[in-house]
Amino acid sequence: MIQLYTDMSPHSWKAPIALEEMGLPYAVHHISLGAGAQKSPEYLKISPWGVVPTIVDPEMDDLVVIESGAILIYLAEKSGKLLPTSVPERSKVLQWLMFHTANMGPAQSVMDLLTYEIEKPIPEAVEFYRQRALGMYEVFDRQLAENEYVAGDFSIADIAHWVYVGTHEWVGLNIDAFPNVQRWLSTMAKRPGCCRGLDVPAPVTPDLVPEGEEFQKYRRYLEIVASMKTR
Repeated sequence: MIQLYTDMSPHSWKAPIALEEMGLPYAVHHISLGAGAQKSPEYLKISPWGVVPTIVDPEMDDLVVIESGAILIYLAEKSGKLLPTSVPERSKVLQWLMFHTANMGPAQSVMDLLTYEIEKPIPEAVEFYRQRALGMYEVFDRQLAENEYVAGDFSIADIAHWVYVGTHEWVGLNIDAFPNVQRWLSTMAKRPGCCRGLDVPAPVTPDLVPEGEEFQKYRRYLEIVASMKTR
């Protein structure tokens, strides 16, 4: 059984969504980023960089896999699902997976950092990455104009994109100009495996967030994540 070490974050949700969609059995170990558990000596023995998600596969002599993109590929190859075997189709999926890991994901992560994590905002930097992200959404929208899913059939590339595209509001991105992206979000929301994966390692329940101004940001984020299931 796959051992999954994870928390509630866009990168982290890719792994349980894939496991649910592929039907692979797994056990969950909640690594709380807020509590700094990812840097504990015990966890660093498993994941030397101290990141989530991480998986350990006992069936492969306790092989450890870090990095969400690498985890998606590993699980797809293990299950024989969501990654075609033909060279052209496999290449297409991997191209769009790398488009996410090298471009869309980092752009939105930087916007999150610049918007919420630094003490003094840098408007020029925020605008630069906003325009960069919107340019990528335009590319994504064109691809979806001719495909139900980004690489044709549902694949690990869709999983990687969903957890970021689905939370575009969090970083102030407006996708009104991208109807194919909106249609794709509605399609993804109808996938039970995707929705179940969002509730790992804990249900996405905004109402359980404590009252108080210091928690408002987190509550809003969970509201956006929860809305991914109902678009």
